[in-house]
Amino acid sequence: MKMKEFNYREINSDLMVAEIMNIVSKIHEYKGKQELFMKVKPDILKSMLEVAKIQSTGASNRIEGIFTSDARLEELVSKKAEPMNRDEEEIAGYREVLNTIHENYDYIAPRSNVILQLHRDLYSYHPSTNGGRFKNQDNIIEEVDENGTRRVRFKPLSAFETPEAVERLCSAYIEAINEDKIDPLILISKFVLDFLSIHPFNDGNGRMSRLMTLLLLYQQGYIVGKYISIEMIIEGTKESYYEALQESSLDWHKNENSYFPFVKYYLSILLKAYKEFSDRVETVAIDKMSKSERVKDLFDKKIGKLSKREIAEICPDISVTTIEKTLSDLVKDGYIKKVGSGRATAYVKIG
Repeated sequence: MKMKEFNYREINSDLMVAEIMNIVSKIHEYKGKQELFMKVKPDILKSMLEVAKIQSTGASNRIEGIFTSDARLEELVSKKAEPMNRDEEEIAGYREVLNTIHENYDYIAPRSNVILQLHRDLYSYHPSTNGGRFKNQDNIIEEVDENGTRRVRFKPLSAFETPEAVERLCSAYIEAINEDKIDPLILISKFVLDFLSIHPFNDGNGRMSRLMTLLLLYQQGYIVGKYISIEMIIEGTKESYYEALQESSLDWHKNENSYFPFVKYYLSILLKAYKEFSDRVETVAIDKMSKSERVKDLFDKKIGKLSKREIAEICPDISVTTIEKTLSDLVKDGYIKKVGSGRATAYVKIG
């Protein structure tokens, strides 16, 4: 069988199309504005950073069926609690790797041995697993339909082929980045697709792919994932994520796959994160709105309903007391109305 190639120094013709180039160009524009965004009051950025860490840790684990309550998630991420079960051990491990990447991304080379170390740390609260070791048995990616019928969606590389393939993948990526001929955004998206297609671990492949995404983006100066949870955007578009992954992995073993569906999806996710980042900070940095005006402005921009929790996540620097008072005032003024009750309570603009 032909060996899987990782040719990152040649331009894929199916990626050099207007659809992809337009997204890349828009992301570059937002990256150029990052300096303006970073001049926002430090306390607001710090609040956004803390919220994004919680959202990223929760979302990336939920995608893999790992859950805990919102309150416990917050306590675990802020290190105010110790994990109490297997799911919480995995959540705490994700938090550790995320913190490592946030604080040290300039010093973490995307090499095979480093990926193993990060995977080891992902399972640092559950040492009985195969954390820090490549898979020791062949694995398959399967899906289960509504009737419970299982279907093999993709057969990754064998356990035997994996260590050498990861080495070659990392070398191909680093060489192409250093050559500086192909846009890093395209190289990063290709790397993630190939990493997922190798599926190098018995467990934790999806989470590692998202952590590697952040690492590689930060290293190229795309720091939006620190302040807006890219993992949460992926969680919200999970079906599109799996569809793009499936389409781009067709004929992957034969080196005949198209990266287009996955690259387009991944870059669209990054663009959405930058748009959110821009929306959140521009009202603070440029418009000089009061906190109450900013809450009101959310309803002007949002189609549909907003909950108190969502408002707090979008504006982490605004206290819950201020949000509650503003919502109460807006209801009294007939600007918004309350819908739902209990935990489902939300608010929607009238007219």
